Amino acid sequence: MTNASSEHTWQQISDELRSAVGPNLFEVWLAPLKLARLDGNQLILEAPAASRAWVNDRFGQVLQASARRVIGADAEVHVSVAGDSTLAGLEASELRSTAESGSELNPKYCFEQFVIGTGNRFAHGAALAVAENPGTAYNPLFICGPPGVGKTHLLHSIADYVSRHGNGARVQLTSAESFANEFIAALRGGDIKAFKARHREADLVLVDDVQFLMAKAKTEEEFFHTFNALRDGGAQIVLTCDRPPRDLDRLEERLRDRFDSGLVADISAPDLATRVAVLRARAQLDQLVIEEQAVFELIAGRVERNLRALEGALIRIVAFASLTGRAITVELAGEVLDGLFPQKPREPRPTNLSVEQIRDLVARHYELSVGELCSASRAAQILWPRQVAIYLARAHSGASLTTIAAAFGGRNHTTALNACKKVELRIAHDPEQARELRLLADQLFKSISETRRDRAQ
Repeated sequence: MTNASSEHTWQQISDELRSAVGPNLFEVWLAPLKLARLDGNQLILEAPAASRAWVNDRFGQVLQASARRVIGADAEVHVSVAGDSTLAGLEASELRSTAESGSELNPKYCFEQFVIGTGNRFAHGAALAVAENPGTAYNPLFICGPPGVGKTHLLHSIADYVSRHGNGARVQLTSAESFANEFIAALRGGDIKAFKARHREADLVLVDDVQFLMAKAKTEEEFFHTFNALRDGGAQIVLTCDRPPRDLDRLEERLRDRFDSGLVADISAPDLATRVAVLRARAQLDQLVIEEQAVFELIAGRVERNLRALEGALIRIVAFASLTGRAITVELAGEVLDGLFPQKPREPRPTNLSVEQIRDLVARHYELSVGELCSASRAAQILWPRQVAIYLARAHSGASLTTIAAAFGGRNHTTALNACKKVELRIAHDPEQARELRLLADQLFKSISETRRDRAQ
């Protein structure tokens, strides 16, 4: 294609992009893109090094859609760094091979970019074990949790690791929705054998969002047989879902049982420290210059449950700073966040609670007497609540470890310190216990606040 013709095509695509994302976003992120090469259906663009990853990640789909509206349904878009001729110099056949072998993998979803925190440590460890020893560690691995906590990231990380280190292992990565759509198309087109071969002959099969299978009888049955064929053949199966298998009430029991037959790894909403770490990692990956580190803490304090919303808030702040020509400061971030995530008025938590208050409430929570909690017993049903009470007392009472230890049957400083370490270790590897401790702390502060209000009245 001649240069003039290529430039005309790129101009048409640019017009589509401007219409799709709006003039402001277009000027900030997409206007700097330059046409490097147009070879048949292969469009190679150059982006500034500082924004290439961001553009590829955030605007990859709209770039592809706009190109296909102008060039045709088989158009492929590749974004390289300006001045890097590696991708621009590839032959069209090589580009097609690259797209076919890795088109389903998101390059930023790898283990190296996964931020480990209290709520996802167990799931991360299980995913890494499966990636290193597929078919032998946990089969199936069922990763569940609410939207936006990193399930898809782990799924792609496993696929990425096995693709790079699996000695030619065949990897099949899909979503339950895509599986259903392909199955229906195969039934209508009479190509069911090819469909079964594609999904049953892989060494590693990863399926995202299996809750989509609920209430789809024919697709459920096909997935049931596919699951059996894969497991009987020694293939590793990894599934993600927004809830545990037992809560998939509109799914056939036989399929729920199979989902529950391996390892179920739960991911909970990220805590504040994890959210801050995710934002810093995102900024580093996309080479964003943010001088005031308090910006990350402000965003993480406002966006509490969803990592996608967390990164979306960062995008808005960066875009707003670019459009207004202002530096990314706490003040600017607050302006943007006030419109998206208004600050919720919170009742101040009481500070410096007494060790006795914490001890009494923990005993009540675990249905023990204070005497049992302070006794010499090391029975599991008493030892763990005692360790939890000491841990919470250290975190919220302001008392020294020596004072805390003495309040639990005259124990010493070392015993109290060991109790805190054991709780920290357990909640780092057990999301359920971590969640229980957060709820217990909330109950503790609520109970103390209510008691104080009653006394004031």
